[in-house]
Amino acid sequence: MAQYYMLHKPRGLLTAKRDARRETVMSCFPEALRETLHPVGRLDKDTEGFLLITNDGPLNHFLLAPGRHVEKTYYAKAEGTLFPEAEKRFLEGLDIGDDKPTLPAKLEILKQEGNEVELLLTLREGRFHQVKRMVEAAGAEVTYLKRISFGGLPLDGTLEKGGYRPLTEEEVQFLKTQAGMKEG
Repeated sequence: MAQYYMLHKPRGLLTAKRDARRETVMSCFPEALRETLHPVGRLDKDTEGFLLITNDGPLNHFLLAPGRHVEKTYYAKAEGTLFPEAEKRFLEGLDIGDDKPTLPAKLEILKQEGNEVELLLTLREGRFHQVKRMVEAAGAEVTYLKRISFGGLPLDGTLEKGGYRPLTEEEVQFLKTQAGMKEG
């Protein structure tokens, strides 16, 4: 039977099923669940927030397939000053040193006071350290990063760091719709 969990990943845990040297996100779950569940995608060790954990291989595949472009929204704090028209440039895609620019992303600057910036960033791809690299390309350095939604589902605000809960049937169906999975 398929199982789906929303985990509020704390900073410091590796997003992996297991690791010989470092503690992983699976340590948040009871031993009985660890063998069958897998994290969907990755969050950097120093990033916290929404991480989907499931044993549904097809959903995992659909959500992570490069052509699906499932949205992920992050809240970030950064030091520096974002260049003028940053929001417009993020919508056009940015050069972050890869073979091609990023896909268009939505940047919302929540606060810019002196050298301190707070922002929301919604991406539709998941390149290595992408949020940090995009913010750096715009003139600032991320000091705190939290994924606040995945595939349009918001992180449950009642979950403590390291806490998890099963997804509701409605949430599972919503994710399957976002992934482009057909019923059947």
